[in-house]
Amino acid sequence: MPGWNPPAARPRPGLNNAGRLTIRSLRRSITLLLYRALSVLIFPLLLLYLARRVLKNRAYLGGLAQRFGFLPPAFRQTVPGSIWLHAVSVGEVIAAQALLAELRRRLPAAPLFVSCSTLAGRQMASQKLSSLATGVFFAPLDLAWIVRRVLRHLRPAVVVVMETEIWPNLFRQTEASGARLVIVNGRISDKALPRYRRLAWFFRAVLPSAARVLAQDETAAARYRELGAVHVENAGNLKYDFDPDSVRLDPALAAFLARLDPAEVVVAGSTMPPAAASDPDEDEVAAEVFARLAAARPRLLMVLAPRRPERFSTAAALLEAKGIPLLRRSALTPDSQLPLPGVLLLDTIGELASLFACAEAVFMGGTLVDRGGHNILEPAAHGCAIVTGPNMQNFAEIAAAFRAAGAVVTVGDASSLATELASLLDDPARREALGRKALEQAAARRGATSRAASAIVELYEQAVPSPPRFNPLAPVWRGGLALHRALSRPERLPVPVVSIGNLAMGGTGKTPMVLWLAEKLTLAGFRVAILTRGYGRSSRKPLALPAGARVPVHETGEEPQLLLKAGLAAVGVARRRAALGRQMAAEVRPDLFLLDDGFQHWALQRDLDIVLIDTLDPLQGGLPPAGRLREEISALGRAHLIVLTRTEPHRTYEGLIQLIRRANPTAPIFRSRVEAAAAPAAPGERFGAFCGLAQPETFRATLRQLGCEPAFFRVFPDHHKYSEVELTAMAALAPKLVTTEKDLLNIPERLRGALPIASLP
Repeated sequence: MPGWNPPAARPRPGLNNAGRLTIRSLRRSITLLLYRALSVLIFPLLLLYLARRVLKNRAYLGGLAQRFGFLPPAFRQTVPGSIWLHAVSVGEVIAAQALLAELRRRLPAAPLFVSCSTLAGRQMASQKLSSLATGVFFAPLDLAWIVRRVLRHLRPAVVVVMETEIWPNLFRQTEASGARLVIVNGRISDKALPRYRRLAWFFRAVLPSAARVLAQDETAAARYRELGAVHVENAGNLKYDFDPDSVRLDPALAAFLARLDPAEVVVAGSTMPPAAASDPDEDEVAAEVFARLAAARPRLLMVLAPRRPERFSTAAALLEAKGIPLLRRSALTPDSQLPLPGVLLLDTIGELASLFACAEAVFMGGTLVDRGGHNILEPAAHGCAIVTGPNMQNFAEIAAAFRAAGAVVTVGDASSLATELASLLDDPARREALGRKALEQAAARRGATSRAASAIVELYEQAVPSPPRFNPLAPVWRGGLALHRALSRPERLPVPVVSIGNLAMGGTGKTPMVLWLAEKLTLAGFRVAILTRGYGRSSRKPLALPAGARVPVHETGEEPQLLLKAGLAAVGVARRRAALGRQMAAEVRPDLFLLDDGFQHWALQRDLDIVLIDTLDPLQGGLPPAGRLREEISALGRAHLIVLTRTEPHRTYEGLIQLIRRANPTAPIFRSRVEAAAAPAAPGERFGAFCGLAQPETFRATLRQLGCEPAFFRVFPDHHKYSEVELTAMAALAPKLVTTEKDLLNIPERLRGALPIASLP
């Protein structure tokens, strides 16, 4: 309308960044909640599926308990800090071998656990990783309560997921536990990508739980970002780091091949059945190719290695039906014979990589059928001439690089495969050139293992695991502590008081720190006295004892005995340390007091609060009754000086220090560790170990540091008084027993000399 001006548009309400984050977080929570609800609803169907698997293959029954989260008791960790690596099957296990070796080198004290989903993967892991892994087990079903059980059992700082395994409950529960989850060698194949895109709304709720995604290539990295992963990088493919020297031909197999002395060896590896009606059966293709090659090569040996164990017998029957001479690897004996030309059927797991070294040419299966192909890097690392079909979608970037460099031959069908293999066998120069180019391609892209290990170690240093626990009475403890502090009236002594305390209920190394400070202060010319409560003593009488005094353990408790034995300072033992401190200040006339375990002793005013944090388990599961923290980490704001105890060389403890700094931005942070002077047993000597400490893992770590592995390790409650029955039962299991100096004090004196018991400080 003429002369009419529309009203100015009102500003539309928008969301700031905090609002967007809140909505995104809410959307994630709802999506994961729906997944958990669906998991519960289909649980009966899952049980039926598992029953079907067991009926089909009885071997599946052996790992069923582990799939429900019931791991062996020996796997239980008393402190956080393990690494759990999940490798779904054989290929992932092989790729993980070098990574585990590197992690073992960089984090020698960290327990390493490996889970697998398939029977073949579990068998391979037991064979290949037994010297590297603390334990191997079947992966748990992705149900929240099962995953939580495994996380509580292993207490990992980092969970490593190999390749494409995305399990929502595993990802979310790992994040909730304070551990870090990293996807290593991540890939999303061309074939799987449309399915992932259809469910992108779902994966955008899951993938942010991954602290890092180390993709195989830039294509995979872009796909992870598209699906909602946050911290994504192209770290390269672990399979490029395959070391051919790491696999050795089994001596029995090597002897057989030497006896057989074939003129040519062709490997048909990881062959697969059809994926679609138009696909060939690659085992049949291998048999046809063998027949064509053998017609002109009387001393030809083909090694046929079906990918799936259930195909072993099918392949054997196929070869027998065609009248092809056959020997099954599982039937090999020192007297076995195989007429040439013939086929060695590799019906075992884990030996294919070692046979590439014997091959003139390799056909890699899974490539003539629509299954995305298999890894060609292992034969490439051996310098083999490699032939594949057209389907390499699972390794698209590797295949593209090899094809561009002329390092692989690609064929379209069985007839072309036979022709190319015949050409390679007849032309050594071409065969060697092809193998050399393949080796160059494999060598040019090494380094992914080192990058992955560096990322895992970085996450390990950032993690401060503390799985959430149901702890409804924690507010009661918190309130009682606040009331106790409010009612306390701190008294000041006439000389300075230095407190050595902690947040936990014992087990952080206070007594060694008190002794160390007493020694250093004495050497500096100070006259020191020590005040301690004396936990576990039967007497309530206050004791003011001169340095080196000999008093029965039941009158003092164990820690005062260690302080007295050192002979460095007078020791006062009393529940009310202020009154005893005034008495000792007048009688002993010290320059200062060291107050043992004094951070929560509000009845006595301190001039310096030193707080110890045990790096093995800094959060201790939270407040009682679920955990063992007297006070929460925020209480560190009162500390003047903080000491990290039981530290390891070359560790940064980045996550723990950040947590401390949020509570106390200014207090100096120091590191300490206790080193045992000598091993308690000679190399190879059999012994058993036991202790009754608030933190028993410290004793185990000391033994490990000294290179000692006990036949058994028994844990008793803190301040435990040992009976003759307990000690004689342990002595019957090993010719020598080893315990701590503190525990030795709780052994009846008449038994100390009668039984072979050694102690460590």
